[in-house]
Parts: sequence; structure tokens; C-alpha cells
Amino acid sequence: MSDLVDLYQEMVLDHNNRPRNFQKLEDASNTADGYNPLCGDQITVYLKVEDGVIADVGFQGVGCAISKSSASMMTQSVKGKSVEEAEALFHEFHAMVTREPGTEFENSGLGELEVLSGVCAFPNRIKCASLAWHTLTASLNDSQGGHASTE
Repeated sequence: MSDLVDLYQEMVLDHNNRPRNFQKLEDASNTADGYNPLCGDQITVYLKVEDGVIADVGFQGVGCAISKSSASMMTQSVKGKSVEEAEALFHEFHAMVTREPGTEFENSGLGELEVLSGVCAFPNRIKCASLAWHTLTASLNDSQGGHASTE
């Protein structure tokens, strides 16, 4: 268990300090803004969708380490995926972080995202971990100006 906690801390700190795809895409085809009123996390997700595939992705915003690292890992996970694959990843990730604490989660192939599986034990942090994902979904479903909230 200690190894998992150490890995979680290492990954969250790495992605928080050096977020991947932390950029505004000037040529984005889809955008959405997300907001977590509970803690003030704010994020904008930018997508460049070409022929049903996420060709590029970026995000900007402010928030806690979990929110920012989850967004960073999310962008790495969905880049190059079809819209359908990205939506399936959202559902798998959401099921993982919202499951009942202490219940097993089948190895779903979420890769490094599985390091966030322990968030389910902290109900207030679930919204931090899932904000970027809800914003991604809003962006996929509304080509310009979508909004997501964790309310």
C-alpha cells in the first residue's frame, strides 16, 4: 500500500508541477469551461477534433494539485483517440473515482490514470479529480462555449 501512496504522490506532484498540454489551442474546434464552486477550481479545455479524432488537446486554469494533475493526465490519455474512445475513457475514469471506497476496481486499462483510484475515499476530492473530465465531455458535446460544473 505504501508503494501505491508513494506513486500517487509522485505522479500528482509531477503533473502538477509540469502539466502536460497546459496551453490554449488557438485553432481549437471545441472548447468548454469548467468550474468547481466547492473549492474554486477553474479549467478551460481546448480540443482540435479532426474527422472524429482528437488531434490535439490543451487546457488552462487554476486549481488544486489533484485537479491540475488529473487534467494533465487526461490530456495525455485522450490525444489521438476518437471522440467515442474519449467518452468511454470518461465513463471508466468516473466509475473508478466514484466507486464505493474499499471496493475493487477492475483493471480497466486506464494506465497511469489508475493512480487516482484512491480519490474515491475522499468524497470532496472526487470533484477535483473529475472536473477536467466533465469539462472534456462538455467540450465534445458543444463545439464552442460549453460549460461544466461539479455542482
